[in-house]
Amino acid sequence: MTGHLRGNGRLTGRPAGEPAAGTTGRVRRIGHIRDIGGAGSAGNAGSVEGAGAARGGDTGGSGSGGAGGLGGRPEVELLWGEPVTAGQLAAAESGYARCGPEERLLWERLSVFEGVFCRDAVREVCASGTLPPTRVQTVLDRLAPLALLPVDDLFDGEEDAPRYWMPLPVRAVGARRLTERGDRPSVVLRHRGWCARLARRAADRWQSGRQLDARDLALRELPDLAAAMDPTTAPLSPGAEAGTSVETAVSLWFLWVACGRVAEGRARLRHALALHPGPPPARALWLAAHLELEAGRPEDADPLLVRAWAAAVRDGDDRCLGLLAQLRGSTALYQGRTRAAAAEFREALALTEVPPDFGPGREMGWAGLALALARTDPEAAQEALDRLPLERAGRWAWAGRDLWADAWAHHARAELLAWDGERERAADHARRALRGHLTLGSAAGASCAAELLAELRIATGRPVAAVHLLGAVDVLRTSAFGDAYRPAASAATARRRSERALREALGGEGLRRAHEEGARLGLFALSEEP
Repeated sequence: MTGHLRGNGRLTGRPAGEPAAGTTGRVRRIGHIRDIGGAGSAGNAGSVEGAGAARGGDTGGSGSGGAGGLGGRPEVELLWGEPVTAGQLAAAESGYARCGPEERLLWERLSVFEGVFCRDAVREVCASGTLPPTRVQTVLDRLAPLALLPVDDLFDGEEDAPRYWMPLPVRAVGARRLTERGDRPSVVLRHRGWCARLARRAADRWQSGRQLDARDLALRELPDLAAAMDPTTAPLSPGAEAGTSVETAVSLWFLWVACGRVAEGRARLRHALALHPGPPPARALWLAAHLELEAGRPEDADPLLVRAWAAAVRDGDDRCLGLLAQLRGSTALYQGRTRAAAAEFREALALTEVPPDFGPGREMGWAGLALALARTDPEAAQEALDRLPLERAGRWAWAGRDLWADAWAHHARAELLAWDGERERAADHARRALRGHLTLGSAAGASCAAELLAELRIATGRPVAAVHLLGAVDVLRTSAFGDAYRPAASAATARRRSERALREALGGEGLRRAHEEGARLGLFALSEEP
């Protein structure tokens, strides 16, 4: 699911690939690679799409095609799951042969990158031994015209700096030579360390209020981050590097929980934890429980919450105790236990510092408390919402807004206004909540906001608009979570009530047609309707 329309345009849904411009991006590809090493130039034919994780120096598997390639090599091979011709590999080999010793060494080390990389990343990952940091930039300047494609995938406001992508045939040659030289283990370990630091930098941006920048950075660098989150790509035993994999996955908590990539985060974290040799960290267990709840499985979250609490006490992690209280509040709210939810959110606020160094902030605690109280104690819910501006005023002057908390706060305001009979104002806040969740990419949040907006459309005499929203919600939920997803108790009750009212207003056939139309339109388009 896409969100904020800016920044990098990498197409998601594949582990890595050629930079491509989508609706969100401004990616510029310069130069071509097919004739690398050609007489007197870097070549000038079509670029090759695709890149993947080189595991243990294996540069791919055999594909289909005749045996007419160089040295009996098939005309087409599958390298990292992508087709590459023998001619492209031969051209890359020829270019490698024309390079000097330093260029060859850098060529080999650059093959560990899965996606696009910057000059600082090259220095951190590739500088060591016979290629010291003081020489890396000079060698990169000489190598770039021969083996790399310049890429413009910078975000709005980012400092202009060169970024590069290594096409698949070039990478295959470098990966094989890196293994032959015996340097692969050390370079891969440096790459994994760089990925862990990159994930922490993205998390720091989220905590400081640069949430869209954090999300965009994580998505842009996801091909490399994904490799670091897989312990089986480590040069040593998987267990030896599982700690780095878990650390990277936990640092990206916001991408999984708030930005709609629940299924991916759940799969990556479970894989890393399965290979973790020691007791799992408390924050990893907290994240695992949170992802189970987001996926509609509160019963699977409960045992993880118990283990996470024990680990937090064992490790003396007071911040994690606050996170667990907030998650218990979210779980109770999901199950319809509003009094228990309010108590847990209050405990979370008491345990959460200003500003926290990790996880949801105090604004989310106040928004959750308001949601828990909205239908049982509206005055207390409004008092909780009134605390949000005070929390923002207490943060550093350069810190931005908590867009995730803002979206849920708009949802709570819509609930309160609907309770007071101000349905038009309530619908406006529900629409703001919907747009906020769509901006971040949260399927769960957007679905809840859209169903609330549908209730308000019914109340204001717009049943067709309400059905459109429900049709779009069904498509989104199914695509994000599958058919087995179970929404929160209050949402399920409200949905049944809405469907009864709509069936009476439109009849079975009218309801079906409007539902299909809403599914075609989608929530992005519907969120713009007044």
